[in-house]
Amino acid sequence: MGTRDRRPILVVIGVLLLLVGLGAAFLGPVEMYCFYLFSEGGRFHYDGFGFGSFMFGNIAWQIVGYYLIALVAIPLGYGHLKVRRWARTLSLTLLWFWRIVGLPLTVTFLFIALASKDIPLAGVIMMVIALALSYLVLPGLLIRFYRSRDVRLTFQNRDPKSCWTESVPIPVLVLCALYVFTAILLHVPIFFNGLFPLFGTFLSGLDGIVALDVAILVLLCLAWGTFKLRAWAWWGSLAYFVGLTTSALFTLGRSSYADILSVLDFPPREMEFLQGLPLHGVHFAVFIGIPLLATLGAIVRSKRHFTARGRVFRR
Repeated sequence: MGTRDRRPILVVIGVLLLLVGLGAAFLGPVEMYCFYLFSEGGRFHYDGFGFGSFMFGNIAWQIVGYYLIALVAIPLGYGHLKVRRWARTLSLTLLWFWRIVGLPLTVTFLFIALASKDIPLAGVIMMVIALALSYLVLPGLLIRFYRSRDVRLTFQNRDPKSCWTESVPIPVLVLCALYVFTAILLHVPIFFNGLFPLFGTFLSGLDGIVALDVAILVLLCLAWGTFKLRAWAWWGSLAYFVGLTTSALFTLGRSSYADILSVLDFPPREMEFLQGLPLHGVHFAVFIGIPLLATLGAIVRSKRHFTARGRVFRR
């Protein structure tokens, strides 16, 4: 059976990834200008804007998001243009990662939108179709594309040398990506008074930041052990995410929106705006809980790849 060379399609994907990555790299520094707009003397300044305010954190994390997109898209675009084997492995890893993180977040977004807004039926249908295309259909088609025989052989023929990414099962690479992504997200509450849900109560201020710091360091340690296929890392990850998920769901599920805002302690102008939003603690529980539960599911399914000695299971 002959093999069809898929390099032209891979080049197109690589160009698109480079354009997205370079665009994000351009927007990152430009977004920093917003700090001037909200700082004293700026066009949108208000009392209380600064580290710890909602708008400051929002701008900061938009900038981080742009840089993360650039950090992923530019190397991946290069890998497609040069048809490197690692580009296929990482593409599959990121697509499965998005299946776990993107879909739950999309469902949560749809749930909150329908609960908080009077959207006409036509709008709901269009929203569902758009979300299905973005988070179900397109990733599914791309996963099928990268797993196809023609694409696999195209990468192997143009890059015969085996790469380190092929010595680690893709489900394990997906877990590592999830752990690193979660560790990055755990930095977000540091900008918002160090908010940390702990089994029915909220830690904040320095106590919350210390708790977040410990959670981040432990998770990075588990990411390293997971990459090395250590059995202790699998059991530790299971215990970690069971505890984190239980703590978040229990605390947020029994807290009102007003309770959460009081701990965040935003400036008066921001509090006035945020208090008008039709949100409840359960919304935050769903938003945070679904990705955490999906991560737990991925951990459970990956059990077969771990042994006491951390032996590699090749695909």
